Amino acid sequence: MNSTMPDGSAAGAAASDAYTYSLYHYNPSIPGAIVVAVIFLLTTVFHFWQLIKTRCWFMIPLAVGGILEVIGYAGRAKSGDESPNWTLGPYIIQAILLLVAPALFAATIYMALGRVIQRVDGESRSFVPLRWLTKIFVTGDVLSFFLQAGGGGYQAVGTLEALENGSNVIIAGLFVQLFCFGCFIVVSIAFHMAIKKQPTRQSSSDIPWQKHLKALYVGSALIMVRSIFRVVEYLQGFSGYLLSHEPYLYVFDALLMICVMIWFNWIHPGEILSPVIGKRWNGDIEEDCSSTQMS
Repeated sequence: MNSTMPDGSAAGAAASDAYTYSLYHYNPSIPGAIVVAVIFLLTTVFHFWQLIKTRCWFMIPLAVGGILEVIGYAGRAKSGDESPNWTLGPYIIQAILLLVAPALFAATIYMALGRVIQRVDGESRSFVPLRWLTKIFVTGDVLSFFLQAGGGGYQAVGTLEALENGSNVIIAGLFVQLFCFGCFIVVSIAFHMAIKKQPTRQSSSDIPWQKHLKALYVGSALIMVRSIFRVVEYLQGFSGYLLSHEPYLYVFDALLMICVMIWFNWIHPGEILSPVIGKRWNGDIEEDCSSTQMS
C-alpha cells in the first residue's frame, strides 16, 4: 500500500507536505519470488538431510539461513499478490529475513575453518589461536546479525526518521560483516600459505582439505559481493536506483545466496569433517564435528 508517514502534528504534516512513500517502487514479481523460494526450499531440505547424515552440526546455521530465505521470498510473493495495496507485515518479513540470512551462512563458514585447521593438525600454522579463531569471527557475525535485524526492526515503525536511522544501523551491520570477512580471508590465506610451506602429517595425507578450504574462499567471496551490493543499495537511499529496480535484488542477492547453498551441497564439509563419513581417513574426529561449541 502507498503509505503516508505519520507526523504527529498538523504543523509537521504541513511542513513536510504530508510526505508520502511507497513500500516498493515496483510491483514485486510473484513468479520470481516463488521460483526462488522453491529453489531455496529444495537446497535447504537437502542440507538438513546432509546434516542428519553427516552429523556436522556446525552446518545448522546455514540450514536455518535457508529457512529464512524461503520465508523471506514467500513474503515477497505475498507482497506481489497485494500490489499495489501493500501491507507492512509481508514487507517487513522479507526485508529483515533476506537481510540477515547470509549472516547465518557466514557463521557456518567461520566455524568450518576452525575445524579444517584442527582436522589437519595445523593450529601452529595459524597466527590466530584456534581456541579464539571461531569465537572472534562468530562474535563479529552475531554483532552484524543483530545490527541488521535491529535496523530492519526499527524501520518497521514506518516513520521517515525510523527508515533513515534504521538504514544507518543496517549499513553499520553490513560494514561489520564485510570487515569480518576481510579479516577471515586474510587469516585463511595466511594459514593456507603457512601449512603449504610447513606441512603437517595430516595435511600431507590424502585428506582433501585444500578443496574444502578453497570452497570456503568461494562461499566467502559470494557473500562479500552480496554484502557490497547491499551496502551500495542502502547508501543510495530509498529512492536510489538499486532499490527501485527489482532485478538487481535477484542477481546480486538471491542468485548469489542460492549459489552459496548449492555450493555447500556439492562440496559439503562432511566429506572430511563428518564423524561418520570422515573416519575413512586416519584420526578420530567425532568430537570435532559433532560439537556445536565455538572452538
